[in-house]
Amino acid sequence: MSVLPDPGASRAVLIGTSRYDHLEQLPAVSSNLADLATLLRGPLSLHLPAAHVTVIENPPDPGSVMGPLRQAAAEATDSLLVYYAGHGLTDLNDTLALALPHTRPGHIETSLGYDWLRQILLDSHAQRHVVLLDCCYSGLALGRMSISSSLADQAAVEGTFLLAASAETRPALAPVGAVHTAFTGALLETLRHGVPAGPPLLDLETLYRHLHHTLEARGQPLPQARNRNNGARIALARNHAGLPTPPAAHTAGTAEDRRSWPDPAAVSTVTGFLTSLRTVREISGLTQQEVSRRSNGQISPGAISRLANRDTIPATWSTTAAYLAACGVPADQIDQWHRTWQSLRGNPPTTPQAPAGPSHADSASSVRTRWRLPGLRRGRDQ
Repeated sequence: MSVLPDPGASRAVLIGTSRYDHLEQLPAVSSNLADLATLLRGPLSLHLPAAHVTVIENPPDPGSVMGPLRQAAAEATDSLLVYYAGHGLTDLNDTLALALPHTRPGHIETSLGYDWLRQILLDSHAQRHVVLLDCCYSGLALGRMSISSSLADQAAVEGTFLLAASAETRPALAPVGAVHTAFTGALLETLRHGVPAGPPLLDLETLYRHLHHTLEARGQPLPQARNRNNGARIALARNHAGLPTPPAAHTAGTAEDRRSWPDPAAVSTVTGFLTSLRTVREISGLTQQEVSRRSNGQISPGAISRLANRDTIPATWSTTAAYLAACGVPADQIDQWHRTWQSLRGNPPTTPQAPAGPSHADSASSVRTRWRLPGLRRGRDQ
């Protein structure tokens, strides 16, 4: 089952080098970093708090990267996303090195070794890891996703997905004059606009498949991917191509029963709870006035606005319950919302009462078909 990370318990570190002393300049990397950071912070993607997205542009030395990366790895308990854009080089052992502004070809100590980054991920407190590499020869990292035996014991809760812009022997593409590099430009486009006829959540499996087809059609280098455990199920956004266009009117018992509502069971922080509440109305396709009317007067448009813009957990449950029911969330899911609210409030669990207002039954679960594309390596550890 695909899952959106809890924004309050997740971190993203975006690293990029656009200026070089001894290598070709990559001005598009600067736009990559700025636009990806904006997207990750906004409602079109993970809605991470600004403080949870760290951008490291043109770091002067490896230490400038390792410190912030270690901090993010220590703070993230849900998901940790690491992105690098710039030149990728290979050392004498054919391992990947990420070039920094002062990197000199043949002087490996002036670059950031991918294995150093990888070790921080292995030591991270995060349950899930996402690595996005937009650089030449980034596919070299695919063979370095193995994990130590002590961490392998945590397979039930750990997932890693690495998405690389190119294969081991191929350069990535930064078209002259383009705002973004080819790989990151296609990724941003997909997260913003969605995948027509795609699933409700754009998990990494879906993103890889769509990027592969998109870049192949454009005659550009094909991305590579490697999945560890449940890493492919990590979602980076909702599929905005499939969301309704408000205002929309819905009738109880219709297609809204089958919508992919936020999963309150995956929420562990107040930030995640409040972000998911806002997402509920986005998925419903209803305006604040329509939600109020559907609540039969239990919650006013002003109360809905305050609920969407607050930064603390609601002190009482009744308003949240009425809001969820009026948006069309099924009653059994509202029960789970109640349990999550109780947990975040520090209250002992009780048997929740069904909220007044519309309620709906769950639809039958669908069968997901596995897929395989050229370039996706599958190992025994997946």
